[in-house]
Amino acid sequence: MAFEPFLKIFKGIQSRQSLIGISETQNLQQMAYLRNLQQQMLNENVMYVPLDELKVVVFDIETTGFYPERGDRILSIGATKMHGKKILEQELYYSLVFSDLPVPKEVEELTGITAEDTKVASPLSDVLIKFFQFIGNTPLVAHHSNHERSFMQHFCNKLFKTSFKHRIVDTSFLLKIVEPNFQKYTLDELCNYHHIPIENRHHALGDAKMTAEIWGIYIDKVQMLGCKTLHDVYHRFASL
Repeated sequence: MAFEPFLKIFKGIQSRQSLIGISETQNLQQMAYLRNLQQQMLNENVMYVPLDELKVVVFDIETTGFYPERGDRILSIGATKMHGKKILEQELYYSLVFSDLPVPKEVEELTGITAEDTKVASPLSDVLIKFFQFIGNTPLVAHHSNHERSFMQHFCNKLFKTSFKHRIVDTSFLLKIVEPNFQKYTLDELCNYHHIPIENRHHALGDAKMTAEIWGIYIDKVQMLGCKTLHDVYHRFASL
């Protein structure tokens, strides 16, 4: 979904650049774009789309820690689009996020992201807007999604003064329906279990691609159990 058409709606905002400054105007435009996108999502009902036709964006983030409210930051975002169980190999998103702060040593060793990398990256507000352009009103998928959700909620509120309203479907919903006694829910364990090569681990795009493969496998499995839509998945999950 292009950002430019929405800018035309806000010519009045643009005309005030000399009064309030370019960066503030840009932020207002970003806020307006996101709210417009959220309004469009209200008109979309993905809950009854057959799972083998459902379009999703599988994503992952790398961060400096687990608590955005305590100052932890997003370092990178990676995502891939899917149609049903098919991974759209050419429909990818990846970006590092600007920071002039050091990257904790243990995080640098885990992710390979350095302070030098983040110093030349785009600001988080720009990265998020480009990410939202990439996903449009498509539902998101993540593995153990509470981490992604907490950071998205925090920074949407902080940067755009609006709630994060995209639906995130956690892969664990499908896993617990298909294999309720299966305890190996880490991404590494699931990849090993399903013989998925572990490549570019702890790289946001690499992890998103592996999560997409897991999603595709379990789409098939839940359908065989009678779950044909997200509505069926949520209903079955709630009854566990």
